[in-house]
Amino acid sequence: MDLHYKQLFFLLLFLFHAPSVLAEPRALIHQPEVSLTEFRMGYHVDDSQSLTYADVRDLPFIETGNKTTLGTSARVTWFKVILENTSSVRQELYVHLPHAYHLKSVGFFEERDNELASSQNLDMDQAADDSLMYRGTAVYPLTLSAGEEATLYLRSHSFSHQWFAVDVFDHEASRRALIGINTDIALLVGMMLALVFYNGLLYFASSKKENIFYSFYLISGLVWIALSYGLIASAFNLYGTAVFKLNISLITMPIFLMLFMMAIFETRKFYPTEHRVLQGLLAVLIGVLAWGLFDISAALKPASTLAAIMMVVTFSVSISLYRKGNPLVKYFLVGHTFFVVFNGFAVLFYKGLVEPSYLNSHGVGIGIMLEALTLAFIISYRIKILEDIRASQDELKKQAATDPLTRLYNRRFFFSEADYLLELARNSHTPLTVVVIDIDHFKQVNDTHGHGVGDQVIVSIAQALKKFSRSKDLIARFGGEEFVMLLPETALEEATGCAERIRAAIENLRTTVEDSDIKCTISLGIAAVDVSNESIESALNRADKALYEAKNTGRNRICTHQSYAGNRTAPIVST
Repeated sequence: MDLHYKQLFFLLLFLFHAPSVLAEPRALIHQPEVSLTEFRMGYHVDDSQSLTYADVRDLPFIETGNKTTLGTSARVTWFKVILENTSSVRQELYVHLPHAYHLKSVGFFEERDNELASSQNLDMDQAADDSLMYRGTAVYPLTLSAGEEATLYLRSHSFSHQWFAVDVFDHEASRRALIGINTDIALLVGMMLALVFYNGLLYFASSKKENIFYSFYLISGLVWIALSYGLIASAFNLYGTAVFKLNISLITMPIFLMLFMMAIFETRKFYPTEHRVLQGLLAVLIGVLAWGLFDISAALKPASTLAAIMMVVTFSVSISLYRKGNPLVKYFLVGHTFFVVFNGFAVLFYKGLVEPSYLNSHGVGIGIMLEALTLAFIISYRIKILEDIRASQDELKKQAATDPLTRLYNRRFFFSEADYLLELARNSHTPLTVVVIDIDHFKQVNDTHGHGVGDQVIVSIAQALKKFSRSKDLIARFGGEEFVMLLPETALEEATGCAERIRAAIENLRTTVEDSDIKCTISLGIAAVDVSNESIESALNRADKALYEAKNTGRNRICTHQSYAGNRTAPIVST
């Protein structure tokens, strides 16, 4: 009785697995126009990597679609495609392997009436000049008469991940398929190149290291996209082991993303815990990079798992920074969410855990592009923040350097800037003259009209000083009703003419307050600076003496101190 149960059990088990093991799916050609992009076929994983056509033709094949992904454990896989022409016309067919560019080699074995009719092997290291290869797609031609069938065995030897696709076309459909490939990938790469150029300009403008890390992240991403999706093969007709080594960019890309995060969020300075976590992941990635430099094929085997770990760690760090109030991380989270989601699809695809689709197979490229756009926004937004801070600092500096009433420079700024102008005058051997100005009888204005009106008079005179001076002249309010001007590249005689224009303008100035006009005059003292060995303070003292002379001799006039030593002054009376 137990024997019957066992027999029944094994019979049920056989019947359960029979459809997938023994089924012989066929690609039926029943129309004159042929464009088969969805059909069933079989596959057999060659773990020994040494099976021949004669070995595999009698082995069981598992049914799958014409687009499949089997992960890293199926580096050598045989695919079986049965083509049957059920139409009434002879068909010239072209079997396309659109992802052949990422393989190490591919073999074609055409069987007719249980006999090997033709075989060809395509080694990707020599594929550039092979007639079977066109722009990254392997194209195998065959002809089927009406009612005839052929079995095609395809041996796919991948470098790391086994993802495979087969399409069948007639001549016209084949031509259209070959011409139209990779336009979407070219668009992605073009957008990333534009971002690289844009970020290069930002780096030269700001010299921030995050711009360098972001640029290398973009370059790594676009190299991998162009390589993985066939743009390099299509554009440059390059294949094989040497080109496959460019997959090292899949490892450098997260490295530069880690460095970018550390720089843009300043984790070393403000977030030591998160910084150590990122450093730990960075150390692992650098180790895998070193491994990849010696054996890229082996290093890529754990790449999908490592990518999943990287996404979890970076997302967790981002959440932590967001909870701690970093102002930029919310934008990073948006872009990184796109990256994590779409790369999650891709990881499942490359591990052979999900059915092939455009979204799954192109998940990495889509995720990189969306995150790259977000990172570009983050950089621009950070530059704006820094510019706002710089503008705020400049305003504070300006407030510290200027008189709040007149918006002229104050005494402290005058002396620091005057020393600089004096040094320039010494180096260029050009003259420099200082002018001291004081409002005549200003106390009477305050006593008669009040300090508010006195402030208006001071503002009016300050505006006149700016109006009748040059942009390179240094004008400052020293306090109360006293002003000082430093005139670069100006000799004593020229400075006297400038002072006279100012004196005359102030004499004719009227400050209107409550329907009354207030008139004031000024007295001026001038001294030429001995740029060879005199200080600004010494020249100011001499100009002060000339000012006192102007005050004592009647006001509303100019006096000059014409010697660098002694107390001689020469009044110039102007009325």
